[in-house]
Amino acid sequence: AGVSLGSRVLVCGAGPIGLVNLMTAKANGASEVCITDIDEKRLEMAKAVGADYTVLVKSRDGQEVARQIEEVMGQKPEITIECSGAPPSIQTAIYATESGGCVVLVGLGPADVTLPIVNASVREVDIRGIFRYVNCYPTALAMIASGKVNVKPLITHRFKLQDSVKAFETVAKGEGIKVMIHCA
Repeated sequence: AGVSLGSRVLVCGAGPIGLVNLMTAKANGASEVCITDIDEKRLEMAKAVGADYTVLVKSRDGQEVARQIEEVMGQKPEITIECSGAPPSIQTAIYATESGGCVVLVGLGPADVTLPIVNASVREVDIRGIFRYVNCYPTALAMIASGKVNVKPLITHRFKLQDSVKAFETVAKGEGIKVMIHCA
């Protein structure tokens, strides 16, 4: 279930991986991409890099959040890319995806998660796992080199090597998206 021209896509989680999936979906022709997160600042970044819709998650109830997503998008997405690994988000991904659609599990969370498996089964929602880095480097580099995907906006903070402690403190406070330490 690859993203193709005209696809409706949901990305759960607006961290660095989610944002890159958003940009990649758009670059591959998705007509509409909605992204969810618990952090308003990350959703603002998602809008800046191409999200058509954003949903600020305030509930741990996957069915409730799925209803909000459908309301915002006007219909259910065909493909959902779950990037947070949070159990409620995985449940949302299943409930939100249209019947016959596909959920791709990218985010890594706890080893055991309760899933609405009967819901997925009776609606024929495929659930696929993916080890996110295997065999994708050549394609990723080509997309960045060609300009189809611009990851530069994701680097929100830059620090010199001697300021590494400040860089780690910035990450610990949950600030920014990608924090870079320059070693030169």
